[in-house]
Amino acid sequence: MDTLRKLTTVPIAALEQLFDQVPDVAFFVKDCHGKYVAVNHSLLARHGLSSKQEAVGKCPADICSGDFGKLPSEQDRQVLSSGIPIMDRLEMQWEMPGRPVWCLTTKVPLKDDNGQTIGIIGFSRDVRMAVAPSAVPKTLARALEQFERGLPSEASPSWLAKLAKMPNHRVARTMKLIFGLTPTQYIAKSRLGKASSLLLQTDKPISDIAQICGYFDHSAFSRAFKKATGTSPIEFRRQRKQVAY
Repeated sequence: MDTLRKLTTVPIAALEQLFDQVPDVAFFVKDCHGKYVAVNHSLLARHGLSSKQEAVGKCPADICSGDFGKLPSEQDRQVLSSGIPIMDRLEMQWEMPGRPVWCLTTKVPLKDDNGQTIGIIGFSRDVRMAVAPSAVPKTLARALEQFERGLPSEASPSWLAKLAKMPNHRVARTMKLIFGLTPTQYIAKSRLGKASSLLLQTDKPISDIAQICGYFDHSAFSRAFKKATGTSPIEFRRQRKQVAY
């Protein structure tokens, strides 16, 4: 109760009210057990909840089915135990009724006057194109189109820059402006986004999907996929086919 009282102060309430006005950003404050103390409307919409009371006092695993609630809960335990923040981590989450969304998640430990971690404050913002497609430089647009068409395994930030005939730093700055992502994050998002579609829409073997999406081997693909989604490709396919929204 003492921790909860420290967290539910006027500044937290003001932040919650502020983030209620921000679309595509799920805001949250959690206590020392990883349970929600404050949330905004976007977080509720992402999980198909109608009131904040349905989230407050619960962990992410309590409001997100299967293994997909485990990733944020595990992240919370890491932040609470280490006191080290998570900054702009790219990951896939699910928005009701079952639409995959890519997010950049930031979690910062809340500490008391003695430096003890007593909770977490953070947000998860949906990745959206920030400018019109026509604003993308033509050479970069062609490079991205070529990458997305084949997802070659050799693709890297420098590979994109060479294909776009642009300096590395300009490609990085332009992609951050357009997508809110670094080139490395964009490449990962494209590979794993294609993989998730193939897992859901086809019966192709996991090894074939890994190769199609530009991964050198099955294990490298599985590690990358689990890091982004919190579950293995096999479990992802099984659970999403079982869940009925």
